[in-house]
Amino acid sequence: MALTLDQLNAAAPDEALRLLDGLYEHSPWVVQRALAQRPFATLAALQWALVQSLAAATRDEQLGLIRAHPELAGKAMVANALTAESTGEQSRAGLTHCTPDEFAQLQRLNADYNARFGFPFILAVRGPRGSGLTRQQIIAAFERRLGNPVDFEREEALRNIHRIAEIRLGDKFGVEPELGHRVWDWHEALAQHSDPGFKEQGQLTVTYLTDAHQACQRELVARMRESGFDEVGIDAVGNVVGVYHSAQEAGFAAGPPQGETAPSGGSEPREAGSVGAMRLLTGSHFDTVRNGGKYDGRLGIFVPIACVERLHRAGRRLPFGIEVVGFAEEEGQRYKATFLGSGALTGHFNPAWLDQTDADGIRMQDAMRAAGLPGTLDAIAALRRDPARYLGFVEVHIEQGPVLNEMGLPLGVVTSINASVRHVGEVIGMASHAGTTPMDRRRDAACAVAELALYLEQRAAQDGDSVATMGLLQVPGGSINVVPGRCAFSLDLRAPTDGQRDALERDVLAQLSAICERRGLGHRLERTMIAAAAPSAPDWQARWERAVAALGLPVHRMPSGAGHDAMKLHEVMPQAMLFVRGENSGISHNPLESTTSHDIELCVLAFEHLLNGL
Repeated sequence: MALTLDQLNAAAPDEALRLLDGLYEHSPWVVQRALAQRPFATLAALQWALVQSLAAATRDEQLGLIRAHPELAGKAMVANALTAESTGEQSRAGLTHCTPDEFAQLQRLNADYNARFGFPFILAVRGPRGSGLTRQQIIAAFERRLGNPVDFEREEALRNIHRIAEIRLGDKFGVEPELGHRVWDWHEALAQHSDPGFKEQGQLTVTYLTDAHQACQRELVARMRESGFDEVGIDAVGNVVGVYHSAQEAGFAAGPPQGETAPSGGSEPREAGSVGAMRLLTGSHFDTVRNGGKYDGRLGIFVPIACVERLHRAGRRLPFGIEVVGFAEEEGQRYKATFLGSGALTGHFNPAWLDQTDADGIRMQDAMRAAGLPGTLDAIAALRRDPARYLGFVEVHIEQGPVLNEMGLPLGVVTSINASVRHVGEVIGMASHAGTTPMDRRRDAACAVAELALYLEQRAAQDGDSVATMGLLQVPGGSINVVPGRCAFSLDLRAPTDGQRDALERDVLAQLSAICERRGLGHRLERTMIAAAAPSAPDWQARWERAVAALGLPVHRMPSGAGHDAMKLHEVMPQAMLFVRGENSGISHNPLESTTSHDIELCVLAFEHLLNGL
């Protein structure tokens, strides 16, 4: 019989500990300390108490817990000496059915890992969906993590232990994140579409208006229709738009929002000026970077779709409509037109973009027409939304960073999308012979740029949330035996506010001038981009905070260092974002980008809470 929170909260200390036996391998002390925080309102609150319990433990206690775990496909498995929980997990992952070669490879990896780190390799082998990783995925993770620093790998082991405990906890309470599984599966299905040259290698790349991109459009249209949206269409720039009517709108004839094209078989557009309730605008992008991840952007489309599906199945209408947009282009991969999809809705589509050509010489306007879009400025201009008709814009997104992952928190509330500025530049010195030029007579351009790179690191760290990156560094025509006479570089500076960004930029440019003057060098610099900060609207941020707290989780406020479609919508209406924890140290723009069904489910529930709170 499944355990309930009421039972756990009411049980005597010894009985409560027995009820949760086996959560942490041979280490009941983790649970015992967490139980001191009873009563728990939600399973998420209990999970967070367990995270806190382990975080407060000593280093020796943490290492003891790690070492209490068996090796994967190791001696304990062969000897049938695993706990019941470990037996089930390793069996589900197929480790009890390894081929002789796989078993031998795992034995070698176990030995190499123990020799390097001093503790066994820990991996939640039931995976992000809970259904089990393949043996190939387990071996790949093993090989990848062998190269990690020792301190990092110890923390990664603890994070995997918490994931193991989270799944075991669900088993004890008879709870499966079915809603999270459903949304997780939608991501897997959409990720089957990838551009040629990448798909054959098992890589995910979807760029603007390619065949794969159009396949994604069709799948999103189908998903919205199946989920109960009243209006679904593809607009003049390729955005996929779905509308779920308000209680007021539900009595009117359905049709695409003004300026959008009706899909084949769809209803006629509503007449301009017809009566309609306010709407909440939400969504994110479905294009990807090259060889990217499955969740960047797409999570922000599927989570609100899941909420609409639940409303539709319950026969519920809200006092406002819900408009979900799958933005066609955010990354700027095929054409240098970043935020094209969301920019069209705010009236910031640059007409010059239509004449841009891609790497194959195809003009954007021609690509649009080949994809069945009108490709005219008039049609694109008609997409501009009237902010007076919208309550605001909200977006959920995978964090794309390590903060939530390291904290053990599934959700974080965004306070602001960072302001940013970019430069490209070059330091000019004098090329000379590496063997005959004394050190005190060199005009080494590369050393000057290296000095600036170290300053970036120091200066950004002074601000806490500021970041500075020199992503490009090159000695043009360099040679191993020549003192560099030129060195090209880039600057990417970001901060939570415009003022903080500007102060960082001033200091970095002043330092560049000082370095060059001291070394007798020249330099040139060109600012290539500047974007204002997009602080969250206080009332909308507060709504996300209440939604997170309602799940029994602490509210963690954090800035977004990455740009998002919300930055564009911020220009015309209030916006706020919610972040979802990423697996694998929160890596993004990478095939390892991942999240779990449990975290997705919490995100959907938080979104529902926000809707109901309105």
